[in-house]
Amino acid sequence: MAERQVAYPALFLLLLLGILIAAAGDNKNDIIWRHERVRLRSERLLASISAGNAPSPVPSSNSAPARVYHVSDYGADPTGSKDSTAAILSAISDAFRPLSNRSLIAGVADLGGAEIDLDGGSYLISSPINFPSSPAGNLKLHGGSLRASDSFPKDRYLIELWSSAPSVTASTTYSYEYITLSSLMLDANYCAGGIAVVNSLRTLIASCYIVRFSSDGIWVQNGHETLISSSFLGQHITAGADPGERAFSGNGIRLAGNDNYVTDVVIFSAAIGILVAGGANSIFGVHCYNKAAGFGGTGIYLKLPGNTLTRIENCYLDYTGIVSEDPVQLQVLGSFFLGDANVVLKSVNGVMRGVDIAGNAFTGGGSGVEIVRLDETAGAFTAVEQVVVERNSADGMSVRSTAARAAISGNGTIWTADFSPVLLFPNRIDHVQYTLMVGSGFANHALRNVSGNRVVIETDVATSATAYVAVGQCQGSMT
Repeated sequence: MAERQVAYPALFLLLLLGILIAAAGDNKNDIIWRHERVRLRSERLLASISAGNAPSPVPSSNSAPARVYHVSDYGADPTGSKDSTAAILSAISDAFRPLSNRSLIAGVADLGGAEIDLDGGSYLISSPINFPSSPAGNLKLHGGSLRASDSFPKDRYLIELWSSAPSVTASTTYSYEYITLSSLMLDANYCAGGIAVVNSLRTLIASCYIVRFSSDGIWVQNGHETLISSSFLGQHITAGADPGERAFSGNGIRLAGNDNYVTDVVIFSAAIGILVAGGANSIFGVHCYNKAAGFGGTGIYLKLPGNTLTRIENCYLDYTGIVSEDPVQLQVLGSFFLGDANVVLKSVNGVMRGVDIAGNAFTGGGSGVEIVRLDETAGAFTAVEQVVVERNSADGMSVRSTAARAAISGNGTIWTADFSPVLLFPNRIDHVQYTLMVGSGFANHALRNVSGNRVVIETDVATSATAYVAVGQCQGSMT
């Protein structure tokens, strides 16, 4: 078999051409950037030759082109001096050309893992980096920074993953699938949002740093299974105790769709850390110190009355708490609340079902803030069942629970256990269990009253005894 012919002259001509192209740039920094890329590629090639490794042969005319698109090859300015919007959009347009008839979910073309590489540059953009409207997926945009110019449209996002004007109506037809946005810094220049994901399936947003947004750091509308992980979001770049904290606005993350995951994320400035308006979302390992509750901020706001379906686990609410409207199927487990941060259950239509708030730790300043509070400003909770608030610890805050125990000792005929300072719901005791331990003799006894969250036990004769009482709320229907 004849040996494959290696086109050394052609390779060196290509390197020389790259240097000439670099020299043709009209910006000194641009020339330096391009020359550095060519130099590094040349060094790798020469090192390969010195080691006795022949370069790859010249591809035949029917070989498929590489699927990594470097935006600097399209004329994007990695120094941020010139507008790079058109160049980046051109690279994305080329990446969106399928090479086969393969598809992901029906109707969504498989792009085969194509990548748009930002080459570690910092790019100025004057309009959104929006993806083509043709449904496609299996693509990654990564490795650089985008900064909005002063003329960037005020109501848009730096990266827009939507194929048409977004609708609040859920759709079963997805526009994109398996799009990855990673290792990006996005600076919205206080005039726009960061990332918008609309009607997209299985989107990954990872290792991103999103700042200076005016609306949302990340907005997810409809779609399914967006995973947001290992990222930092803040309207202002700060590390706490910011003198302008009272004026923080916007949302770090706004979830208006179902079945999304937010994991290992830090939100360090925004009026609301995570605003949830879709069901069946999961929030794990999130640190919110976006805006103190005392300044009107909320760490996690669940704004979907009667359809919460949300899990919040292993999170850190740092001077900012959780608010849930008419919570139904809500879990808040194993989280840490600092600086009087707490959980507020807010009545809209008076419904609360299937709520589990357990195993959390609360630390406050000793001013009597309740770890779980009912907000019945708009009306009392009237349809309450299967609510468990217990096994939480508190230091410097007032404990509230749906279960409590007490021991009352005395000599007489009446033993009263007052659980009103502890029980969450007023005048609602579903279950009472008690034992009366008498010092000597025997006394007939009975449970007389449970109104006002007070348990009254009476004996027929005066006696020295201790009453051990356990009570529970809302284990069954409260309607």
